[in-house]
Amino acid sequence: MSELEIRNLHVSIDSHEILKGVNLTVKQGEVHALMGPNGTGKSTLAYTLMGHPSYQVTEGEAWFKGQNILELKPDERSHLGLFLAFQYPVAIPGVTVANFLRTAMNSHRKAHNPEDKGISIPEFRRLLKERMELLKMDPAVAGRYLNDGFSGGEKKRAEVLQMATMQPEMAIMDETDSGLDIDALRIVSEGINALRGPGLGVLVITHYYRILTYIKPDFVHIMLDGRIVETGGSELALHLEEKGYEWLRERDDAVPA
Repeated sequence: MSELEIRNLHVSIDSHEILKGVNLTVKQGEVHALMGPNGTGKSTLAYTLMGHPSYQVTEGEAWFKGQNILELKPDERSHLGLFLAFQYPVAIPGVTVANFLRTAMNSHRKAHNPEDKGISIPEFRRLLKERMELLKMDPAVAGRYLNDGFSGGEKKRAEVLQMATMQPEMAIMDETDSGLDIDALRIVSEGINALRGPGLGVLVITHYYRILTYIKPDFVHIMLDGRIVETGGSELALHLEEKGYEWLRERDDAVPA
């Protein structure tokens, strides 16, 4: 069983330290929620793990499947089995959802076996149809340009479709709930829940409790000022919804406000 282990991670942007010693382990088969107010470093953690060039790692490691992924290129991290669902997915006019997904799948296959000729079109169509049915998506979406003219809910569902098709071992969901109305949030959450299983670890990053009423996490972590300051079960998210963050800031061992 694989696990993502983050050890004492420090990250800066333009010489300004954002993450100040993050320690976190997510195992396959587990769903973790990372909560905290805006600006505390949650998205910084997500983008650092996937290799965004604007984020400078000044200390620490992140291990997955025997490798310190911080030493790998973004595509190598993806090939290893990591996946990031973006908070603000980018539109790619001229590239259909189906073509994008097939190209991504073939890239992964070739990375694991240079002799691989890629998934055949009939096999890919069967797979895509199966995944779209699982996520209750309109088959017509496959022929649309990726995220071009998509609503907020459609963009997030397309991210989940990518995850369903690529079948990563570790998925990071960066504020997937942002900008969604209640119906879209429910549909996206049902898609994520449909993919839960022993082969997939999930880190759900959010500052809202509402998504966790649909996606029940095994563990909840609270981040303040670039550090994880509290960890508990799903009940911790409810406590946070009721009490806010002040009870953490007021503790003797709290991080500076």
